[in-house]
Amino acid sequence: MSKTTQAPKALRGVGNFIDDRFHLAKTGEKNLRKVFPNHWSFMLGEIALYSFIILLVTGVFLTLWFKPSMVEIVYDGSYERLQGVPMSEAFASTLHIDFDVRGGFLMRQIHHWAALIFVASLVVHMLRVFFTGAFRKPREINWLIGVAIFSLAMIEGLFGYSLPDDLPSGMGVRILQGVMLAIPLVGSYISMFLFGGEFPGEDIITRLYMLHVLLIPALLLGLIVAHFMILWHQKHTQYPGQGRTDKTVVGTPMFPAFAVKAGGFFFFTFAVIAGLSAFVQINPIHLFGPFTPTSITSGLQPDWYMGFMEGALRIFPNTLDFSIGPYPILVAVLVPGLGSMGLLFVALGAWPFIEQWITGDKRAHNVADRPRNAPVRTGLGVAGIICYGVLWLAGSNDILSETFSIDLYLTTYIFRVLVIAGPIAGFIVTKRICLGLQRRDRETLEHGYESGIIQQLPSGEFIEVHKESSDETTHVLENKPAITSTALEEDETDDRGVENPEARKPKGKLRRALAHWYTKDNVSFEGVAAHSGHHLHHSADGDEGAH
Repeated sequence: MSKTTQAPKALRGVGNFIDDRFHLAKTGEKNLRKVFPNHWSFMLGEIALYSFIILLVTGVFLTLWFKPSMVEIVYDGSYERLQGVPMSEAFASTLHIDFDVRGGFLMRQIHHWAALIFVASLVVHMLRVFFTGAFRKPREINWLIGVAIFSLAMIEGLFGYSLPDDLPSGMGVRILQGVMLAIPLVGSYISMFLFGGEFPGEDIITRLYMLHVLLIPALLLGLIVAHFMILWHQKHTQYPGQGRTDKTVVGTPMFPAFAVKAGGFFFFTFAVIAGLSAFVQINPIHLFGPFTPTSITSGLQPDWYMGFMEGALRIFPNTLDFSIGPYPILVAVLVPGLGSMGLLFVALGAWPFIEQWITGDKRAHNVADRPRNAPVRTGLGVAGIICYGVLWLAGSNDILSETFSIDLYLTTYIFRVLVIAGPIAGFIVTKRICLGLQRRDRETLEHGYESGIIQQLPSGEFIEVHKESSDETTHVLENKPAITSTALEEDETDDRGVENPEARKPKGKLRRALAHWYTKDNVSFEGVAAHSGHHLHHSADGDEGAH
C-alpha cells in the first residue's frame, strides 16, 4: 500500500500561513504546471537573463573597491611597471582590484565577459524572434521592450567600458564627446555639462558611474521583469508541428522538468563565462596604461557591439559637411555617430507595425513561422546582418590594412561599396534560397522524399523510389501559412466603377506596391495533396508505378 509523502510539518505551517493571507496555493499550482516549448532556440533568452544576473553579482563586488574619481594621484601600488606614473583614482583603483584584491582580476574578467555574452545573446535572441515572426500580434509590446533592453544594454556596456579611465576607454569617451559636439546648437553645451568643463573635465567618470551602477541597471531590471511577466501571461510562441496550434502549447511543465533544466543551464552558462574569464584575457588595462588627452595608440577596437558605429564613422565621407552661418553641421560625424544607432533602433521597433500595415494581418499568432516561408522578411534580416557586419569590419580597417598590406584608403572605398552592395546582394540571394526551399518542400509534400532506392521497371527504365514523409513533416508542410495582403484583396473600384478614394492616395498606392513586393513570389501549396505509401517518382508507362 503506497503512502502519501507530505512536506515537513514546519514547511506545511509556513505554507498554510502564507496561503491563508495571500491565497497563492491555486495560483502557484497552476503556474507550476505551465508548459514551456522544448526547442533549443528558446534558451537564447535565458542565456541573456543568466548573464544579467552574473553582471549584477559581479558588479556589486567591483563597486566595493572601485573609486569613480578623476582626481590625479601618483601610483604606488603592486604593479611595478606603473609605479610613479600619474593617473586618476579610477584607474588606480582598477589596478588595485586586479593586483591586490583577492579574486579581483577574475571578477572583473567575469564581469566583462558576462557583458559581452549578455549583449550577444540578446542579439541572437532578437534575431530568432525576428526570423520566426514571433514579434507579431499579440507580442508587439514585448518586442518593443526587447528593443529597449538591447539599446540600454549597448549604452550600459559603453559606459562600463569607459569607467577604468585607461587608454582604450579614454579614446572611446573621446569619440563619444566628438559625437556630442556634432549635435547642432546644443552639442557643446551637452559636452560641457557631462564632462564638467573642457575635455576630459573632472566629472565624466563620476557621472558615468552613477548611470552605470544605478539608473541603467534599474531600468534594465524593470524592463526584464516586465518582459517576463508579459511572456508568462501570453505564453511562448512555438514552432509548427503536430498538436501545436495558436491555442495549444506542447512542451515541458514548469516544475519539475523545466525548473531543473533551467537551473542546470544557469550553472552551465556561469561555467562558460568563468572559463573564458580564467583562460582568455580581455581588456588588460595594465598593459595600456592610463588615459591622457595627448596619448593615442593603434590596433585598439571597441567591444564588438559598438564596432558598427566605429566603422560608420571611419567610412562615411566628409564631403557632405556644411555650415549655416557660423554654425557647422558635421554630417560626417552626426549621421554615422547618432544616425546609425537611431536607424538601428527605430527600424527594429517599427518593423512589426510596418509588416502588419503591409499585410493587413491583425490576427494573433502563437505558432512561429519557418524563416523560409517569409522570404522577404528573412531577406531583410540577412541584409541587416550583412550591413552590421560590414560596418563592424570597417571599424578594423587599419588592422586589415596592416595585416593584408592593403592601402588604408582603398579599404575605406571597398567598405563604402560593400555597405551598400552587400545588403542588396544578401537580400536577393536569401530570398531566392527561401523560395527554392519552399519549392523543395512542395515537392516533398507531393512526391515524398528521395529514398535512395533504385528500382528497375519492366520497361527497363531505372527510377528512384520516393517514400512517404513522416506525419510530423507532412503536418508542417501542409500547414504552411499563405503570404497574402488585404491591400491586394481590396477592390480598386466599387460596383459602379468609381475608384476607391483610399487607393488614389499616395499612402494607398504605396501600401499596394509594398504588398505586391512582399507577396508576389510566394510559392503556393494550394491544391497539393500529401501522397501516401511508396511512390515511384515517374514511370515509363502510364499504368506503371507503385502508389
